[in-house]
Amino acid sequence: MTIAIVVLAVALTLVGAVLALLRWLRVAQREHYIPGSTTRFVIRWWLYRPISVVMAIVAVLSVIVSAWFPLAACITGLILSVGPPGLPVRGRSARLVWTRRLKFLTIVAGSIFVTISALGLAIFASIAPLALSAVLVPVFVDVALLITRPVENRLARRYVDEASKRLTAIGPVVVAITGSYGKTTTKEYVRHLISGARTVVASPASFNNTAGLCRTINEHLTEGTEVLVAEVGTYGKGEIRNICRWLKPTIGVITAIDAVHMERMGTLDNIAEAKAELLEKVDLAILGTDSLHLKKMADLMASLKTVKRCGSTKDENDVAVIPFDGQLAIYVSGEQVGVVRNPGVFASNVAAAIAVTLALDVPIEHILNRLESLPTPAHRQQVVTTSHGVRVIDDTYNSNPAGAASALKLLSQLSNGGRRVVISPGMIELGNAQYKENEKFARNAAADATDIFIVGRTNLPAMRSGSRGGSATVRLVPTRDDAVRWVRENLTGNDVVLYENDLPDHYP
Repeated sequence: MTIAIVVLAVALTLVGAVLALLRWLRVAQREHYIPGSTTRFVIRWWLYRPISVVMAIVAVLSVIVSAWFPLAACITGLILSVGPPGLPVRGRSARLVWTRRLKFLTIVAGSIFVTISALGLAIFASIAPLALSAVLVPVFVDVALLITRPVENRLARRYVDEASKRLTAIGPVVVAITGSYGKTTTKEYVRHLISGARTVVASPASFNNTAGLCRTINEHLTEGTEVLVAEVGTYGKGEIRNICRWLKPTIGVITAIDAVHMERMGTLDNIAEAKAELLEKVDLAILGTDSLHLKKMADLMASLKTVKRCGSTKDENDVAVIPFDGQLAIYVSGEQVGVVRNPGVFASNVAAAIAVTLALDVPIEHILNRLESLPTPAHRQQVVTTSHGVRVIDDTYNSNPAGAASALKLLSQLSNGGRRVVISPGMIELGNAQYKENEKFARNAAADATDIFIVGRTNLPAMRSGSRGGSATVRLVPTRDDAVRWVRENLTGNDVVLYENDLPDHYP
């Protein structure tokens, strides 16, 4: 009987460990293989509601008790098999993709688990070390991320070398664009304005890290390309500097500095310093001075290199784009050069794109002709009308405070007497500002919308608090799909719905 109990306990513990490994590998992949991200999500998931906390406590107590009663380890295994509640193994919106990197990570994390479990069993002759190792699986994933990072960097080096050689051989002018938000939008504006005057290649989608940029150059940069427009992102200091060592941009653009990624970087000053690495070697710096940090940066850098200030006000900006009555007034060096119709754009990003295009000696007439047909990047305040006449604002990509405020304004502008619905899980990665910003967003939404759907639990307390003072009907739904079903069943012509942000299902 004792042997049977031990075998059962070992089997259930191993099943729990394997399922936990799959869960946390998926989180690691979705969080771009950043060491520490898995543990951060462990804390978030096990503490986000009372039942999860109780399950976590029982799992840990069962590990302790299993030192004397092996059957207790079964409880740990069962809890790890099903928990934390709400975090699926396969994933609905963000499934595990078995890339070479993930397979390598799995081998390393699994080896750590097996080694520590075997040593524990050998030393203590107890199942407790195995149960403890199962609980620590997400920590092992983070340790494996640290161990494999140098290897992955070395493997990536050959793609960097290939991209560097291709850049040297083809010799395009490299325009690099970064910022807390607005990177992709500005990149698409630049590509559009240059097209027809210069041969241009832009990094697709959000290919803004080393791997994505290497792939852009190695697969898309062809002979005769005159301009490469590269979006550059970062999750910490030094990353942009490393990219610029081989990308070698001539023109650097910073669109905005805001609390996006504050969770990782800590302060706005840290974010500004990380973004400013883009400008260290460029000939021309183009800064969006609607952002206070960039206004100060422009003043500091003016004595070091050529700086162009861009924004949505005429004062002190080299290029200004001022929206009014569905039109855009374009100013260059304080002089109005044109007025075009195009209400659905981000003015400061347009100004930065114009500054880049002018720096590439594209005639202003060509720029003005193309301004009315500026593209809207996918999932960034895209407006579509359903077959039932409902207007949908798709602003589901990586929401930020400024963008969310702009989306609410667009919701109000599109209103035609019908219902105004906001569906959102709130904003993430805002650090200490996250509660305040989500509360503010919900308060502003509740003041104008007729209905608000709060999706999931990540920002539930803040959004529920913010929406209390408004007149909107507030509904709580576990997933966006639940809100979509309600929209299809209840909204008709003249109604408008805003989908603000969308979190993958590795968030609570």
